[in-house]
Amino acid sequence: MPIENVVLQWVLAIGVLATLGATVYYSLRYRRSADPKTRGILQARMNIVMGVMLILLALIQMLLFPGSTVRVIIGTVFLLLGLFNLFAGLRNHSVFRSMKQKDSEQG
Repeated sequence: MPIENVVLQWVLAIGVLATLGATVYYSLRYRRSADPKTRGILQARMNIVMGVMLILLALIQMLLFPGSTVRVIIGTVFLLLGLFNLFAGLRNHSVFRSMKQKDSEQG
């Protein structure tokens, strides 16, 4: 196996593990938070990190293994779900952040 594939494999694996840890972290903080706006921000961050994780999983499927129809379909589904989670999380994060800023300015 060429050294480039080994490096790519390690980088993607570390990225998946890091995003998995961040997902668990934001999930626990989200469940323990009482403020609805803080919960929204934490859930949005969790969606962003989950989106990145799904994109990394799609890259693993598409780049590290020989292409078969099933792998391409699974990789494409992961990629689309990841992009959707990423953009929905970014949108929700900006909405909840602006709501929280308005509250801090008023109170």
